[in-house]
Amino acid sequence: MKKYNKVVLAYSGGLDTSIIIPWLKENYSCEVIAAVADVGQGDELDGLEEKAIKTGASKLYIMDLTKDFVEDFIFPTLKAGAVYENKYLLGTSFARPIIAKRLVEIAKAEGADAIVHGCTGKGNDQVRFELTIKAFAPEMDIIAPWRIWDIKSREDEIEYAEKHNIPLKITKETNYSKDKNLWHLSHEGLDLEDPANEPMYDKILEMGVSPEKAPDAPEYVTISFKEGIPTAIDGVEMDGISIIKTLNEKGGKNGIGIADLVENRLVGMKSRGVYETPGGTILYHAHDVLESICLDKATQHYKQQVALKFADIVYDGQWYTPLREALSAFVDCTQKTVTGDVKLKLYKGNIINAGVTSDYSLYSEEIATFSEDDVYDQMDSQGFINLFGLPIKVKAMLDAKREEKNSVK
Repeated sequence: MKKYNKVVLAYSGGLDTSIIIPWLKENYSCEVIAAVADVGQGDELDGLEEKAIKTGASKLYIMDLTKDFVEDFIFPTLKAGAVYENKYLLGTSFARPIIAKRLVEIAKAEGADAIVHGCTGKGNDQVRFELTIKAFAPEMDIIAPWRIWDIKSREDEIEYAEKHNIPLKITKETNYSKDKNLWHLSHEGLDLEDPANEPMYDKILEMGVSPEKAPDAPEYVTISFKEGIPTAIDGVEMDGISIIKTLNEKGGKNGIGIADLVENRLVGMKSRGVYETPGGTILYHAHDVLESICLDKATQHYKQQVALKFADIVYDGQWYTPLREALSAFVDCTQKTVTGDVKLKLYKGNIINAGVTSDYSLYSEEIATFSEDDVYDQMDSQGFINLFGLPIKVKAMLDAKREEKNSVK
């Protein structure tokens, strides 16, 4: 193996990164600097410094990235309306670039020889981390233990941890692969690896409850937006972090935002996971409702195409690319009039529209009404239909002539 004097490890304190520190010390005899990103995962950060030092790290950086995560990654993706394969709200995907960029900054400041991550060779995160590292430190070496060590499974990892007296919060029976941040919580592995199995929601859910266990009475919430960004809940102005936390609580207790899907990973395989995104699901729904009255048809429909590409870019770890920046510029332009209030009813896993208002609304009740009006001449539609349907009419006429001609032969 190549020799390294000092490396920076993307550390979470989970199973993978807990055993990577002693493994690096054993195989490279290098100094290991651990760096954990605070992107809103809460009490998962408790005790990490002591744990990192005890397992061999020389120091631990705790990077408070939550505000930047919300404002520079979550909200731009929300404004784009980007959803991967109709269900996944990209909770892990857009958390990786911001973490990796900060790892590069720490590695350069520390004079490190390499950056280390605990992503598996089967997953998407290895791509997300490494593309970002290449964007900001193309000369930096990257060590990915999962691609080179003898450990082959999470069960092997647990055995390694037990042999090295590394404390873990999981066992072989609770060994789900999870990723948590302010926006979401993902669950993979164990019984979920078989798509035929119904998820054991009572066992795995942490951010909320299943729809069956939600209250029998609906809860109303009004979300205010300014230029596509949520600014207030029920008339109370809040920062982005507080808005997401508040909606996580409201959505969670009402069984909102649970997604069970088999997705197409970037590396070519399908994988099954369960995602909890209660607040994010509410925000996406509200934003979509507001856009329905604030955007013209051509812009709205074209933006839906952009959203599909934007989701692929985020999922594939290409955040720091010219195309993502260009698409964000387009999205920002479309959001100039996406300002207003959206009222929703939350009930047992459902989000039900309960009213929307905007000073930039393009909806005219005077024109759309079924009652008598003086602004729309219904006879105008006749000429429109004649011209709009002209290609269909001409084709039908010519087809008829050809059939008649062929029948004479």
